[in-house]
Amino acid sequence: MAYFIELLKIIVPAGLVIYGMYLVIVSFLSKEREAKLITLKTRNSDTVLPIRLQAAERLCLLLERLTPNNLVRRVNDQAYSAKELHSLLLSEIREEFNHNLAQQVYFSDEAWESVRNAVEGVITLVNRAMQEVNPEAKGMDLAKKIFQLSLEQKNDGISFALQKVKSEIRVYF
Repeated sequence: MAYFIELLKIIVPAGLVIYGMYLVIVSFLSKEREAKLITLKTRNSDTVLPIRLQAAERLCLLLERLTPNNLVRRVNDQAYSAKELHSLLLSEIREEFNHNLAQQVYFSDEAWESVRNAVEGVITLVNRAMQEVNPEAKGMDLAKKIFQLSLEQKNDGISFALQKVKSEIRVYF
């Protein structure tokens, strides 16, 4: 029995020392891991932030280019009939949108949904204007109708989408 007590007198302090060393090592490794994660996140943000800013610029440009005033002014030619202008406008909208589809990766689902809704709103506006104009009319008549419907619109989807994109980017500044 005395042998067992003597053995315990040696093993218990040694066990406590080993346990203490274990805690110190685990704590050290944990802090080291956190430091590496912080460094990695910093490097990541240094790389991703400029790309996100560029994506935001592209989305803002897309939305500005698709405002009815800018869209019609860019595409309209007095030689077009209403039908031709309608077709060109829809083609231009789809082309602009498809060109910027990849930007959705850098934004929340909510922000991207607002951009998509804005684009669909412009398509709806152009289609509604075409329905209210004689298909044989000149392109200028369709352009005037688009401007008129645009002015009558209560909630502007493009402004809302621009606001969403800008507010998401402002988080980083």
